[in-house]
Amino acid sequence: MSLAQTSLTGVIHGKTIELDVAPGLPDGQQVSVVVQPVAESSALSPDEAIRQSAGGWADAGKDLDDWLIEVQRSRQLDRPELP
Repeated sequence: MSLAQTSLTGVIHGKTIELDVAPGLPDGQQVSVVVQPVAESSALSPDEAIRQSAGGWADAGKDLDDWLIEVQRSRQLDRPELP
């Protein structure tokens, strides 16, 4: 049996903590528990994190595509010719 400290996440239900994964310890094993709330941002799924990071552009759709095309086109006009 390993004595290494492991950090696990779970959900509190009254006096019971339901872990997201099995701790790998036998039933009845005494453990020491430090309870620390998980920050909301770290509890997001990768998909939701990307949606939130998109901010105001998340629902822009075609308008955003058109704007990006226009920006790219205007940058091409401002570039000097290479020798």
